[in-house]
Amino acid sequence: MFSLTRYTTPCPEPINAQILQMVVDNLTDISSVALPPSNLLYNIYQYAIGFEVHLYLEALGGSKGIAVELIVATSAQDAEKVAGFVLCLPVKDDPEACGIAFMAVQAGFRRQGVARGMMREVLARYPHAELACSVEKVPAFEAMGFQVRGARGTQVLMNTRDYATDGLMGVLDVAPIFSSLEVRQIHTYLLQKHGKRAMVDAEKQRDRHLDQLARKAASFVKSVRD
Repeated sequence: MFSLTRYTTPCPEPINAQILQMVVDNLTDISSVALPPSNLLYNIYQYAIGFEVHLYLEALGGSKGIAVELIVATSAQDAEKVAGFVLCLPVKDDPEACGIAFMAVQAGFRRQGVARGMMREVLARYPHAELACSVEKVPAFEAMGFQVRGARGTQVLMNTRDYATDGLMGVLDVAPIFSSLEVRQIHTYLLQKHGKRAMVDAEKQRDRHLDQLARKAASFVKSVRD
């Protein structure tokens, strides 16, 4: 069993820490890049997605000028143990709409209704929700009331309705993360450890991987529409 808490202001640091650990532990699952751990660039993307979610958690309460809400599932036996979370972005000028930015469930709590429970909580407040996910996750989100709308890069775009909202959703500019000092330091460390050729190969592997995912998403959406 689990309990759900909705946050519209910054949540306690122990909750933040567990969410961020879950994010970096599940990079392949929740990132549109979805790099496997075997790729030498994996640590860079781990840092980047962790910092991105950190920025959104900081934005709870409106301090960064965008609307952010968080649903956290905690263990019924231990209220301080995070079982999962959903980070959503309410849409301006459309009180029924939101975008699902990030969602994850701890490995030990999967197949216990946590994801469905958190999503039910979100949809009770925002019945018009949109998200992007991997092809493999489409059936799970269809079971929660979403339908395929199209392809977005490496992922499938899904919505609880057959149209997108006309409102505006505020998002943070996270591109500077990849030019930050921390990312440059990680890259320098990896370069020194593995060498230039290995890093170039890792970048080529990443690019091929992303191309394959994009083709897979586009092919899947086409098959659904046909």
